[in-house]
Amino acid sequence: MTAKNKSELLKRVIYTIDRLRPYLQSDGGDVIIEEITDDFIVKVKLIGACESCPFSLNTLKGGIEQALKKDIPEIREVIAV
Repeated sequence: MTAKNKSELLKRVIYTIDRLRPYLQSDGGDVIIEEITDDFIVKVKLIGACESCPFSLNTLKGGIEQALKKDIPEIREVIAV
């Protein structure tokens, strides 16, 4: 993936996550994008209340990952680091 393509992909990922961010923040949490790999895996870090929440996997897979895959079909997976 070229730097330009990666930059465009990052913009799209940020746009989608920014739409989800108010929901995370309303529960005292948030998410940081750590990396987007060349094989379209988005690595994120859950912070605040999301970091230790027992439902964080549901938030990650059922919320963040599903939204990103819907908006950006080339995304393969979202993982927490």
